[in-house]
Amino acid sequence: AVVEVIKELGSMDKTVEVMVVKPRACNDVEFKVLDLSSFSSLKMIEVGNLSFTYVNEVRMVGLNKLLSVTIGWKCFRQIEGCSPNGRFYLKNCERLRELKIDCGSFEHYSVCEIESVPSLEVLEIGIMEKWSANFFYASLELKSSCYEVE
Repeated sequence: AVVEVIKELGSMDKTVEVMVVKPRACNDVEFKVLDLSSFSSLKMIEVGNLSFTYVNEVRMVGLNKLLSVTIGWKCFRQIEGCSPNGRFYLKNCERLRELKIDCGSFEHYSVCEIESVPSLEVLEIGIMEKWSANFFYASLELKSSCYEVE
């Protein structure tokens, strides 16, 4: 089933497999946290451009069926009076293969934690040779576990 995200995530069916957010959606100034961790059946998340303007914390944790996350242009980006205190957590998603984030998204986020995603094959943040400003205030630390095969 495909659903559109509404302000009241608590009233959504937690067994939804595909979540599609239209462009310019979920921009209510009161909507500050997007926690998708309870949507255990999610396989795909797609966020349209200019959405979730005032959200300053995003959590996708323990989504073991999740395969793909695509975030559009200038999402999760406070426009006025912003301080670099946004937080993005993508953890323990064992089947996630693809994470794509377009230019300008998460600009004022100072935390970006992506861990325990062993199936990740594609990680695209911003666009090469363009000013992207993704996670402008965050540090990048790449960690990997390598096991020697005998």
